[in-house]
Amino acid sequence: MTWSATMSVETWVERLGGPDGPERYRRYTLFTITFFAVAEAALWVFWGKTSDAGTPESALVVALGGAHVGVQALLSRAALRHYLGAGPRPVRLVALYIVATVAMAALGCALLATGRIGDPDLASYLIWLHMFYAGPPMLALPRGPGAVLVGAVPVAALGAAAASGLSGERLAITVGTTLLMVPFMAMAIRVSGWSVRLIEELARARETQARLAVAEERLRFGRDLHDVLGRNLAVVALKSELAVQLARRGREEAVGQMEEVQRIAQESQREIRAVVRGYRTADLHTELAGARSVLEAAGIDCRIENGPAARLPAQTQAALGWVVREGTTNVLRHAQGASRCEVTVRATVSDAVLLVMENDGAGTAPVPGTGSGLPGLRERLAEVDGTLDAEPGPDGTFRLTARIPWKAADE
Repeated sequence: MTWSATMSVETWVERLGGPDGPERYRRYTLFTITFFAVAEAALWVFWGKTSDAGTPESALVVALGGAHVGVQALLSRAALRHYLGAGPRPVRLVALYIVATVAMAALGCALLATGRIGDPDLASYLIWLHMFYAGPPMLALPRGPGAVLVGAVPVAALGAAAASGLSGERLAITVGTTLLMVPFMAMAIRVSGWSVRLIEELARARETQARLAVAEERLRFGRDLHDVLGRNLAVVALKSELAVQLARRGREEAVGQMEEVQRIAQESQREIRAVVRGYRTADLHTELAGARSVLEAAGIDCRIENGPAARLPAQTQAALGWVVREGTTNVLRHAQGASRCEVTVRATVSDAVLLVMENDGAGTAPVPGTGSGLPGLRERLAEVDGTLDAEPGPDGTFRLTARIPWKAADE
């Protein structure tokens, strides 16, 4: 398959599934479950054309099978919504689905008892019916009642088949296949719903974690400002009030108090600048360690190679530290489908320091020009003659590349 054909397939997958993330996985799972109904419909048509039944009997089976398929498709969709907590329990659809399944089984047994079909036809008939029946009730009902109901209908159908004349090897094959396929299909559908719910819970946990990280940073900054300004402002207010009282009395000490207020205000300005400077400073080693911790806590495998990082001057490390900080933020906020992130710092043959951040969440990467983070990084890198490139790769990755010349790095 050529690269253009691969991109065409990826484009259609993107259009069908929507943006990468939990919603796409939910749609794919729903599509898979619905596809079972389509497969069952095709099998009933195939059975009608290949069985020994006459035309009226085949038409009746296909018609009743079509009704069974329709109810199955509706129940599968409603059951998945209920399992994910997005809808009520579809009790009426479950009851209708059981009635349709029992009617199908009764029709097959009646055709065998009246000699309209042979044992091979009824064997395949019941195997397909039981196999496709098993899934939807396991999503729509609690585990215990669902398992009882999924097992009771096939057992009753097999008993009716034996009473209608199905025996010997064909009965043994039908029973054995039913014992194998019914639990398998029931478990497969249940696990599919569980995996969708788990992925959506992980996505909500990641969003919560990102919000908590922002809130924690705001609290830290607010706490630092409070510690710096709280005492100084209280002293300024007290000394200003004292100076007012002394000035009203014509006391010369008022000038001394105002000079003290001026000194405290200047000291407060210096302390605020120090706090803001510390808030704005990004150390490369600290940012790399923080990126690994935050990304792995969010369930993203983070691999770091920081070859020449220790030999870089402070200004270059600060600039690259900002790249790591902003790149990590973008992975958490935009690359919802990412499972890995690789950060590499290396020297190139063209006398440059190269930092590359690559993740596999290109489907929801920020569109250039829609935010202020990347333009801000380019401005910071321009101060050290550096450049920044951000682009999706052909293999579903998103790559952020910062390049700083060695000459600028050594200055």
